[in-house]
Amino acid sequence: MDRKKTVACLSALLLASCARPPAIVVGSKNFTEQVLLGEILAQQIERKLGVRVVRKLDLGGTMLAHEALAAGSIDLYPEYTGTALTAVLKRPVLSDPRAVLDQVRDAYHRQWHLAWLAPFGFNNTFAMIVRRDEKLQTLSAAARAHAWRLGIGYEFRQRPDGLDGLLKAYRLRLSADPLTMDLGVLYAALESRKVDMIAANSTDGLISVRNVTVLDDDRAYFPPYQCAAVVREETLARFPALRSALEPLSGRLPNAVMRSLNYQVDGKHRPVADVAAGFLQTLNHPLQ
Repeated sequence: MDRKKTVACLSALLLASCARPPAIVVGSKNFTEQVLLGEILAQQIERKLGVRVVRKLDLGGTMLAHEALAAGSIDLYPEYTGTALTAVLKRPVLSDPRAVLDQVRDAYHRQWHLAWLAPFGFNNTFAMIVRRDEKLQTLSAAARAHAWRLGIGYEFRQRPDGLDGLLKAYRLRLSADPLTMDLGVLYAALESRKVDMIAANSTDGLISVRNVTVLDDDRAYFPPYQCAAVVREETLARFPALRSALEPLSGRLPNAVMRSLNYQVDGKHRPVADVAAGFLQTLNHPLQ
């Protein structure tokens, strides 16, 4: 073998030896629950598969995360069935959780070759929240009470299952244009009386420790928002053990557990990675 061929072979071997192992890229949207779920997924994959995981957490809103998944920039991220149905697929609101899951599973497979795994166990629907001193229990009662100063997140103003539909469904009166703000400051705005009602999420950890009431959606306006990992089918084919590695998460995050985990991050300011690791340790024990 001449010198040039020898150098070429050695270079090829060196490149092969230095090649990075295959990785799975986990994404999430840009709020606590999503980042926490993304970290839980990432750590579970690392624990069960021993595969390198790249984290692209805190990506942004729904469409940014969905487009990253469809384009292959990420391999999986947690999503909500009601969000997929209305915000991504632009379909009418449905109230039956099984029907919503079936529709999004079928459509995501046909349109983008994306697979919905079994839900985690919680339903993070929108929650319209007021201070407890309002002494109200339902959205219908709130609509009759008075005009409201409303605080909302950025997506709630745009979504078909968001602000406009809510105002029509309940004939809710507003005293001024809603104040749009980051989800993380909604409760502070409510507590300081900058607003009188906020559009938050039913699994927010702060609900359990703030002096607030979650108003009952007594006209069933909001669709179900079961949360599950959505994965590229190509990724499931490349990593045949991935699905079984994530199956233990199915049903293990009911509302109370998700709310508690969220509070550990938002209320107790614990690192997301520590909270995720603590939860995954509980998977070694049967549910009580």
